[in-house]
Amino acid sequence: MIELTDTNSGEIAAEFIRARRRSGSPAMGMVMTLVIVADEKASEEAMVVARSASREHPSRILSVVFGDRRGAPRVDAQVGIGAGVSGERAQIRLSGEVTKHPASVVLPLLLPDSPVAVWWPGRAPDDPANDPLGRLGTRRITDAASVPTSKAKAMLTQCHNYAPGNTDLAWTRITGWRALLAAALDQHPGQVLSASVTAERISPSADLLGAWLGDRLRCEVTRKNSQGPGITGVVLSTRQGDVTITRFDGRLATLSSPNQPDRPVALKRRDLDELLSEELRRLDPDDVYAATAKHMAKTGSRAAPKPTKRSTKKAATKATKKG
Repeated sequence: MIELTDTNSGEIAAEFIRARRRSGSPAMGMVMTLVIVADEKASEEAMVVARSASREHPSRILSVVFGDRRGAPRVDAQVGIGAGVSGERAQIRLSGEVTKHPASVVLPLLLPDSPVAVWWPGRAPDDPANDPLGRLGTRRITDAASVPTSKAKAMLTQCHNYAPGNTDLAWTRITGWRALLAAALDQHPGQVLSASVTAERISPSADLLGAWLGDRLRCEVTRKNSQGPGITGVVLSTRQGDVTITRFDGRLATLSSPNQPDRPVALKRRDLDELLSEELRRLDPDDVYAATAKHMAKTGSRAAPKPTKRSTKKAATKATKKG
């Protein structure tokens, strides 16, 4: 890593070129720019996670750290490439007046004609799409589970301010749950009458999973608390019986369904670099997340609404015809 003190975007870009020449690799084959926006405490861990994810997605990683907003404007940077990781990386510290205009520093460093992903590993702006750095991104990644307090409120705020290209790692954490639940319902295609999600009291992922079930199944979804870790169970009630998935150790789940033996299923809680890698695979808007966020913004974070009288009457009519 090369230290640049009291520098600017031009000098950082020139150092990227010099570093490539020193390594003997003038063409790095990078596919995107990943901008990390973090405080001093979280920036080091975030860079480690991003470097791990860059093995799958070779990127120019720009970690932007906001320092003291008072005093003279100043930009300091550490620039490097290689060290067992593909792509380039720079840790950029802003202080003084320049903290109010971070895009002016970052914009000249974006790879031309390439996607830009902006990731907030800690507390994120309430409206990422209108944030000065968020506006640079085609993909904006937040993580409601990483905020120190009011995680459910943070998730609900992100849902209220959803814009195409937004996503949250709380959503990524339930990919396995959603796939397993969809597979279970493929085997039992009957109507789901109600559902419940059991998880730690503070779990944005559980809130999103409940909203997803409510939006997809149009049924009542209740939220229950457990000691965790994470989500520990989902129950889908049908006329044939309950379809149940339980996971108490964070690694192995048990799928129980009517007239079928219980089956163990791998459902491991994933590390942060795996979650980030998954989100970087998809750089177009996620329509399913958009629908779920809209549903959660409308209904709140703890449970989906009860069916309307009209939908209840319709379900009862269908049941009568089947009977």
